[in-house]
Amino acid sequence: MADLPAGTQQAIDYSQHIPNNVDLSNDRALQRALERWQPAFLNWWDETGPANTANLEVYLRTAISVDRDGWANFGYVRMPEYRWGIFLTPRDEHRKIHFGDRKDEPAWQDVPGEYRSTLRRIIVTQGDTEPASVEQQRLLGATCPSLYDLRNLFQVNVEEGRHLWAMVYLLHKHFGRDGREEAEALLQRRSGDPNNPRILTAFNEKTSNWLAYYMFTFFTDRDGKFQLAALAESAFDPLARTTKFMLTEEAHHMFVGESGVARVLQRSCEIMREHNLTDPSQVRAQGVIDLETLQRFVNFHYSVTLDLFGSEVSSNAASYYTGGLKGRYGETNITDNHSLGTDFYTIQEIENGAVANRQVPALTALNARLRDDYTREIQAGVDRWNRIPERFGIPFQMMLPHVGFHRKIGSFAGQYVSPEGRLLSKEDWERQSASWLPSDNDHEFVGSLMGRVIEPGKFANWIAPPVRGINNQPIEFEYVRFN
Repeated sequence: MADLPAGTQQAIDYSQHIPNNVDLSNDRALQRALERWQPAFLNWWDETGPANTANLEVYLRTAISVDRDGWANFGYVRMPEYRWGIFLTPRDEHRKIHFGDRKDEPAWQDVPGEYRSTLRRIIVTQGDTEPASVEQQRLLGATCPSLYDLRNLFQVNVEEGRHLWAMVYLLHKHFGRDGREEAEALLQRRSGDPNNPRILTAFNEKTSNWLAYYMFTFFTDRDGKFQLAALAESAFDPLARTTKFMLTEEAHHMFVGESGVARVLQRSCEIMREHNLTDPSQVRAQGVIDLETLQRFVNFHYSVTLDLFGSEVSSNAASYYTGGLKGRYGETNITDNHSLGTDFYTIQEIENGAVANRQVPALTALNARLRDDYTREIQAGVDRWNRIPERFGIPFQMMLPHVGFHRKIGSFAGQYVSPEGRLLSKEDWERQSASWLPSDNDHEFVGSLMGRVIEPGKFANWIAPPVRGINNQPIEFEYVRFN
């Protein structure tokens, strides 16, 4: 099978058993291998995907091309009949490697032998996150705050399923028997399974309520954006083209998170202003989430997500960069020599009993740089949230905790750091951390608010309606049909 030539229309062929825009029908061996994997995928979806949804008709967006404009089609779909497939952005036949030791060489269409195991590990780790998040969110539909939110959950779920297909295609196409075995293993691991868990710790956490879901899609899916953007710079062109299209869909996932938290915050502020409340217990008594609890959820989800970036200083990250496997965020827009051989980068760590800055070779600090790029974008979202209490005249501002707070990986692993960045003793941490992280009581309270609302145009008391509906539809549109 050859990739379509540059400039070819990138429409997706939905007449095929596996929808694709990679001319799959001309590689019969690959097509048969993927068709053998497809029933296992559908079994996985039935067993661990959204619960009790087989007969629902959902107003979903389906990709019809990978062009920038008009690439999505909206309509009612039964989720088990959603047309998952394989979609890559158009190939640039003249694309060059932008960074590392092989800068300015032609991008690779096949996997170089010396990078075979490393690229496979990168693809498997990324691929493993996609089904994991679906598994984490399996039961959320039973407590949806509205049809609008239920539809958005299902849109995220089916797209995570398609992102799994994207990685599985690369494994089958470029990694032979090893790739096929890895693709099978992606359907065998389970989020939270003590015997066969997902690869990354954050994807084994429960998503037990909608507040946690909004936080996850804001914080953790945005990590996904930055990881995908770094892979979109890869010298391995099929990986770069795959992740570029995945980024198009990822934008909606992050919108769901940011707007979801904003609507929770909006509703809490409305109730606080209407009843002139400041005490958290009085706010909770009105059936909405107090701002202090929202802050604790922010602290938890931000700190857990930072661990996904790995250690601040990493020889593996340096090797990925020099080899051309994984670039920096926005690599092509950075104005340096794209080799980093003599550059330095500032990281934070514990030194002499205090948090201190240290200059390290930029090549080994790529994880820290990607994480800092992520934090800047996260802070911009938090700043947008903070306009809501300000608009209501409520003197409360959400804050991101210090990078060392509640960390299990990297320079701050095993250290006790306050949200403000103060180094603490273990005793001080144990005494104070309950006020910084969600408690069992917090989870129990938030869980008590989770009641299913499925009447069109109606919303749970704890969350405000969105500003507008999906695809210019009214907010009271029947986004999900129950048959």
